[in-house]
Amino acid sequence: MNLGARLADAMADRGPLCVGIDPHPGLLGAWGLADSAAGVREFSLRVVEELAGTAAALKPQSAFFERHGAAGIAALEEVLAACRDAGVLSILDVKRGDIGSTMTAYAEAYLRPGAPLEADAITASPYLGVGSLTPAIDLALTHGKGVFVLALTSNPEGATVQHARAGDTSVAGSVCAHAAAVNAPFGGVGPVGLVVGATVGDAVARLGLDLAATGSILLAPGVGAQGGTVTTLRDVFGLAFDRVLASVSRSVLAAGPGALAGAARAEITGLRGPA
Repeated sequence: MNLGARLADAMADRGPLCVGIDPHPGLLGAWGLADSAAGVREFSLRVVEELAGTAAALKPQSAFFERHGAAGIAALEEVLAACRDAGVLSILDVKRGDIGSTMTAYAEAYLRPGAPLEADAITASPYLGVGSLTPAIDLALTHGKGVFVLALTSNPEGATVQHARAGDTSVAGSVCAHAAAVNAPFGGVGPVGLVVGATVGDAVARLGLDLAATGSILLAPGVGAQGGTVTTLRDVFGLAFDRVLASVSRSVLAAGPGALAGAARAEITGLRGPA
């Protein structure tokens, strides 16, 4: 079963929620943990333990592990292994993007079965040309993994690139078209997801994007502490709302150890509620 279908099943079973594992210094301190590789490890493994049966997916942010050097990367390896052992899908937030053999090496680092940093999916940046991601997409297709490609982000600077046009097509539109082409043979949903911010306003409509036709799971950061709600999700995604995997972090993690599952269930109830 391809990664998109597995995620869709997990979303239907548990709810359309992805929780980011973001052990930044402020949260570590709030949890009474040191800003160290050991603190990051304890924090992150606790998140996996408490949320594996509640969230459809967990999304470790690689940067918060990398800042602690080799020990931090070792902690990330443990966290990804813990996700596999607990049966929860992992989306490693690395936003890699390069060309040729370098992109192939990134793909092998994260999507090759048995790799130390093996994840179920990664985030990727298409801004060296969406075709540059082919090595990662090919490896994902081979091994039942997934790639979430940045399409429309909510940071103000993103629009200068993502909304730019070549003829009648925006850059974001080209990314969506590429995802649709890869996903088409699968029917339903495929292994190439798209990252579309929960707070991009009317950008999807203004750019004429048909997200429902892409066959993508739509990873939507910006829900919760950043202001995204079920209402904004419905406004942004329209007919594609049922493909949205809402990504939250602080609104769940700030609840603290022992309270994460309850906070996640509250978010899921909100996402399933009326607009």
